[in-house]
Amino acid sequence: MCGICGIVDLKSSQSVNQDILLKMTQAMKHRGPDEQGIYQCDSVGLGSRRLSIIDLAGGRQPITNEDETMWIVFNGEIYNYRELRTYLQKKGHVFRTQTDTEVILHLYEEFGLDCIQHLNGIFAFAIWDIPRQELTLARDRMGIKPLYYTETGNSFIFGSELKVVLAHPEVKREIDLISLNEYLSFEYVPSPRTIIRHIHRLEPGYSLRYNQQGLQRQPYWQISLARSESRPPVHWRDYANGLYQTLKESVKQELVSDVPVGVLLSGGLDSSSIAALMAQLYPGTVDSFSVGFQEASFDESAYARKVAQHVGTRHNELILTSQMVAEMVPTITDFLDEPFGDSSLIPTYFLSLFARGHVKVVLGGDGGDELFAGYPTLAAHRLIEYYERVVPWQIRASVAPKLLDLMPVSFNNISFDFKIRRFLAGRGVPLQVRHHRWLGSFVDEDKSLLLQDWLKPVLRDTYTQAYLHARECDARLPLNQLLYNDMKMYLEGDILYKVDRASMAASLEVRVPFLNREMVHFATDLPVELKLKRLTSKYLLKKSMNGTLPKEIIRRPKKGFNMPVARWLTTELRELVMEMLSEPRINRQGFFNYSYVRQLLDQHFAQQRDNRKVLWTLLIFQMWYDRYIEKSVATT
Repeated sequence: MCGICGIVDLKSSQSVNQDILLKMTQAMKHRGPDEQGIYQCDSVGLGSRRLSIIDLAGGRQPITNEDETMWIVFNGEIYNYRELRTYLQKKGHVFRTQTDTEVILHLYEEFGLDCIQHLNGIFAFAIWDIPRQELTLARDRMGIKPLYYTETGNSFIFGSELKVVLAHPEVKREIDLISLNEYLSFEYVPSPRTIIRHIHRLEPGYSLRYNQQGLQRQPYWQISLARSESRPPVHWRDYANGLYQTLKESVKQELVSDVPVGVLLSGGLDSSSIAALMAQLYPGTVDSFSVGFQEASFDESAYARKVAQHVGTRHNELILTSQMVAEMVPTITDFLDEPFGDSSLIPTYFLSLFARGHVKVVLGGDGGDELFAGYPTLAAHRLIEYYERVVPWQIRASVAPKLLDLMPVSFNNISFDFKIRRFLAGRGVPLQVRHHRWLGSFVDEDKSLLLQDWLKPVLRDTYTQAYLHARECDARLPLNQLLYNDMKMYLEGDILYKVDRASMAASLEVRVPFLNREMVHFATDLPVELKLKRLTSKYLLKKSMNGTLPKEIIRRPKKGFNMPVARWLTTELRELVMEMLSEPRINRQGFFNYSYVRQLLDQHFAQQRDNRKVLWTLLIFQMWYDRYIEKSVATT
């Protein structure tokens, strides 16, 4: 596991500035604290930071082929690299290391860009092909590992993180206004945009070629859900064992490592399933890690302990205090180089840091919700259609809002008033819009009050990406279109981004067996009625884990990895909030109307409205803007 970067200048006769390359490489030291490597030759420079997992002694990057005509830098793990290596050796390829990195390079020699089709793993890599004078970039199918790029002047620049690309002095720091609008609604910026104009995120399942003719992007793989709608009537027993065995094989594949491997265990169905299967397969006792909270409504640590005891892991538990969070939040932009409004990043970071004290690699349960319809919002779509069909329009339009105003506000985790307000926010809007309103932060009605007049034209572009993905989906059922949208947007832009940034900030590698190539293939072909059956989410996964996990874990409702943001904004974080959302700062930036921001603050502090999501979204943007825009301008 590593961080990668590079500069290619094919338009001038100048050599790459090695000092700039070193600066970019140094900007991602946290991703690979074990080693640094540089390749620089005339117009090309590649950089790498390494967290050594496989071939600890001999795996230093960049790595070259036999005659040094090709060079690679690689971030990720290839789970089938041993089988591929055996095949390549039979074809006459000579290996200098034991790494999966070198396997990719020889595979590229053998198959060209089609080499990607053979890879089962998590990856972002760059190959410099000297004879062709061509750079190739590629990112894994689901977007587990990140990759950013831009063109500026004569140079093509890429890196594992936005801050790596920003380390190049020619890259301008201009806010992309459409991306700002998207961030306020989604809590992240959907690919391929980023918050900075002209810096792009390579989409999952895409490759990119850069040569004298310019830049070419193309997909090498697309999510397909069409087969899930064309199966004959089925019974869950026809598929339960197949799901169990496929997930078990995925866990087995992802245990490949030359260092110990642990598991992140929340006590939810997904992470508990991974922990149970890993305990069966791992040659020794598995270390499991969980984080809990002092606030009772947010604390799920008892469930994690129960699972650990049941499956036989050696359990390690960290309890987060408000003081720990208050001390950490002001430093969040040290590793958060894009605005990101999902507050579960905080406990994920602490959990990663805690686990890193014991192991370098862990397995996690991410991806199960997107593959098997685990989010409560998916069932809520069915409920709101019933609500709009049964409840008269007059009551929905006039009585319901008045009742909401009378409802007491609670700052507890997923409180009743919070759920009702979010639910009713989805009425009367198209399916794709409703889904993201429920998952995200600001809705367009709020943004029309928040944004200054000169910015309001961008509001028409808020859900463009969601509509594009709905049109490209090859399935027609609404549930499948929502799952597709989640895999293309929420999974990559929120869940996987959060896990990557939080874990890499702690120099910890997180692997996700639910997103293993074979697991994704099985799940996307699965009859859709076995995912959400009436209002029961993850129907088949629950059936397949029956007997392996305690019934209490299988049946418990999903709560998510939340933290007490609502209360902390009024206490330990209040001073930081008031500083970052102050009138002089808001007015100086020129994006937001301070009077509306003040209204949100006053409502929340008085506990008249629970504005935790919108205030946290604003706070993170303000902290990011202060670090990467205002302070950057002040030092140039």
